[in-house]
Amino acid sequence: MQRRSFIKQSVLWTAGCAVGSRMPLWGAVSGTDEATGATLRSGELYKLFRNPQSIYRPFVRWWWNGDKVEADELKRELHLLKDAGIGGVEINPVKFPGNDTDDLGKKSLHWLSDEWIDMLQVTFDEAKSLDMTCDLIVGSGWPFGAEFLTGDERADVVVNYSEKLSGPIDYEVSRDGLFCAADPAISSPFLGKKMELVSLQLVPEPFGSLDQAIDLMKNEVDGTFKFKVPDGKYVLFALVKIRGFLEVINGAPGATGPVLNHFNKPAVQKYLNNMSDKIQNRLGPLSGNIRSLFTDSMELEGSNWSYDMAEEFKKRRGYDVQPYLPFILFKMGSMGNVLTYEPKVEFTPELDDTIQRVRYDFEYTKAELLRERFTQTYLDWCKSLNVKSRAQAYGRGFFPLESSLDYDIPECESWTMTWLRHRLGEEMSEEDYRRGRAYTMVNKYVSSAAHLRGKRLVSCEEMTNTYTVFNMTLELLKIGGDQTAISGVTHSIFHGFNYSPKEAPFPGWIRYGAYYNENNNWWPYFKYYTAYKGRLASALQHGTMYADIAILNPIADMWSTLGMQNEPFPATTNVKYKTLVWEAISKNGSGCDYLSESIIRDAEMKDGYLCYGPRKYKTLFLIEVESMEPATARKLYDFVACGGRIFCIEAYPHKSVGLRDHDKHDREVQEYVEKMKQMDGRFVLLHKPEKDFVGWYQGVQKEYGLAPYLTIEKPDLYLMQNRYQGDNKEEIFFFSYAHRYDSHQTRITFSNEIVKGRQGWVWDLETGERYRLPLDVNNSYLFDFGPADSLLIVFDKQKRGNDYKPLPVSGTDLKDFSSDWDVEFRHSRENTVQNAHFDKLKDLKETDYVDFCGTVVYKKKINVSSPASMTLNLGLVHGVSEVFVNGQNCGVKWYGRRIHPIATQLKQGENTIEIHVVTVMGNYMKTLTDNKIAQAWTKRQDVVQPAGLVGPVTMYRVES
Repeated sequence: MQRRSFIKQSVLWTAGCAVGSRMPLWGAVSGTDEATGATLRSGELYKLFRNPQSIYRPFVRWWWNGDKVEADELKRELHLLKDAGIGGVEINPVKFPGNDTDDLGKKSLHWLSDEWIDMLQVTFDEAKSLDMTCDLIVGSGWPFGAEFLTGDERADVVVNYSEKLSGPIDYEVSRDGLFCAADPAISSPFLGKKMELVSLQLVPEPFGSLDQAIDLMKNEVDGTFKFKVPDGKYVLFALVKIRGFLEVINGAPGATGPVLNHFNKPAVQKYLNNMSDKIQNRLGPLSGNIRSLFTDSMELEGSNWSYDMAEEFKKRRGYDVQPYLPFILFKMGSMGNVLTYEPKVEFTPELDDTIQRVRYDFEYTKAELLRERFTQTYLDWCKSLNVKSRAQAYGRGFFPLESSLDYDIPECESWTMTWLRHRLGEEMSEEDYRRGRAYTMVNKYVSSAAHLRGKRLVSCEEMTNTYTVFNMTLELLKIGGDQTAISGVTHSIFHGFNYSPKEAPFPGWIRYGAYYNENNNWWPYFKYYTAYKGRLASALQHGTMYADIAILNPIADMWSTLGMQNEPFPATTNVKYKTLVWEAISKNGSGCDYLSESIIRDAEMKDGYLCYGPRKYKTLFLIEVESMEPATARKLYDFVACGGRIFCIEAYPHKSVGLRDHDKHDREVQEYVEKMKQMDGRFVLLHKPEKDFVGWYQGVQKEYGLAPYLTIEKPDLYLMQNRYQGDNKEEIFFFSYAHRYDSHQTRITFSNEIVKGRQGWVWDLETGERYRLPLDVNNSYLFDFGPADSLLIVFDKQKRGNDYKPLPVSGTDLKDFSSDWDVEFRHSRENTVQNAHFDKLKDLKETDYVDFCGTVVYKKKINVSSPASMTLNLGLVHGVSEVFVNGQNCGVKWYGRRIHPIATQLKQGENTIEIHVVTVMGNYMKTLTDNKIAQAWTKRQDVVQPAGLVGPVTMYRVES
């Protein structure tokens, strides 16, 4: 999902400062930024911004539905994407859609067959001719696997089953019954799985020692276990291993079957080499054809075992994990999510502490093995092929931050799902970290990992859509995309574009996506959004995101108590407000990164800063961190001792992680914490607010002198910013206001270090023009952010230009034209035209035209005595709008305020106004009861979508 890097591109690819861990997974880090690649000369950034190369434009995930691909159609679709302003494609073979989709009799090509590889060559050649970039996904569907995997090459999982029993009773249970009860309800089980009963034990309640467990494995007779339960309360525990438990989700022919065991290095090598060998044996080097190989998020559904897991655990942790396994695992369901965290048995406090420590050791060992056996193997493979490595290096089983460190193109994701479920652009809840947000929990980890390595290219699977296919507007895509940029992303890969032949019955072949399709009503206007995204990416990729504040989240505590979570959507988390902290920092004019314990341990503490690679931080927040390695506590002490400052929210660290020597390690952590407490004002305990994290952090700033680089007079939940520093000492700021309907006015003051010797500019992301920002004597400006608004502000050495004068929302000689419109409904699918008259403008969902799909043309004649300085404001519009005055085009607006200067198109006397509004398709698609695809995608759509021109439509004179 990203674009390709040419030599002339100036994105920084940093060679590896590396990180350590409990065991040295990531080598030593150097103290200098070893970035390579060209940098821009003074003034070149703006030239690039005005006309960004294709490499900066958004890419699309290109689903090859069922691999029913043909050469001519591949070429046609590449041209279609190029014309829409798309810069590249991620080739992504996937299972053919269901819903009785008509496949037109097209043949499915077998993944890695000669015919399929020939279609790769067609795509590569055509993309080169169009100056477009290709990435290629590994495998098909997710997580990847194939029919040819056997034995230990297949993903394994160890699961438990527990049942409360009260004695005295005689009890029996069959082996098959235990298998049935333990079998997790995952989303894509493999029918060829094999189950093995590892242990069956009866333990008393409360349970205080493993010695109390009664082994029942010898009680089996003819597949049934019969035993007596003594008097009292007991719990029956079964431990079951399932080999090959998971099947590839939505795999294309040839890449279905069991999922690969990512803990098995030889199997990983075999799988990867099989793919590259078959392609290169037919086409030659991949490096001449693709920019990167890509892996999607690691949705391993709880995979936790390999043939040597127990042996590796004992070697790394110093004891045997197997006696503890039935008790550290939770009952698992779909996607590996835990069905309940309530243990079936009551542990004594001492054993409960032990269980939590063993659980942490087990989770950490899994993450180590995935890092060594999958991640490093994958990185080495890409390097050997001379292509970039790109990955969503997260899921259940991975280090949230460290796993992204070494990929050339680390990637995260944002979702449109939050629109209907969590009201994107309409709320910014503090009760639920998802509501109102498009970015996911992982984004800050991924972008921080890139920053720690000095990488400027951070990719995103953007606005993933598995739910609202026909209802997405360009405005909502922008709100979500802008939020994504705030989280640290610098390039977008849209989710996604469906391979769908032109002759396919409407609406075409649809796997997922926001219906990026030539049949979408807004497709002719899509180019406006891709141009916007290309300009933003060109600026951000030539800057380094600024942060002098860091955050350590309580990962160790979560792993100990809840286990690893399924990123990017954890079913639960131990501290539900943690994302609100970085948001509050951004909303109050500062920047921050996430850190991890391994980063802290490998950092250098110097002159009041925590220094790692190119990054340095003078302030560190610990969010309810109770557990850590003693070596981490020692480094934190060094940081405070050299002048740094730590804020502990709600808790001080007070214990160590893991089981081995934990009493000694607990004391070491506590000793360092006590030493830090003696350093007045540099090791501070804060309490989280009950609400209003933005206001809370503003108070922390003032009380403890945490000077921001800019001051926002009226911080707002929907207004966020980040800061980048360019190659030629440019200071670059991106502001996003995420509300769909409201506006926000606030004065923003820039610090002297930013303004001194520089001129501020507003770089227009829509047009590519720039305007001088006229700051007052205090380096401030009163900004008026409209709905879904954004601003790119750059401070540089350029001096000459026109001043920034945004069009006001009202003026003198105000006239309201919200009544008496002739309306024409030009249906996009039925080729019909209907005429109506609206006495008053209103949302189409409140009219007989609620199901209309296409372009609504509002027509009106107005009299103007003097056209000079007249401006038209359409008010609220649902959809893309285009204004014509006397037949002359006055511009397209696809989000936010719809304000048009129309003085040059007006004439004295009578004038004709036409306002064209393009609607979404969902309301109409729901009415197509005979179209199974339309019904499948809209059956969950229980909300009628707004559409049309609502107004008020006003015209006024703008005074100069």
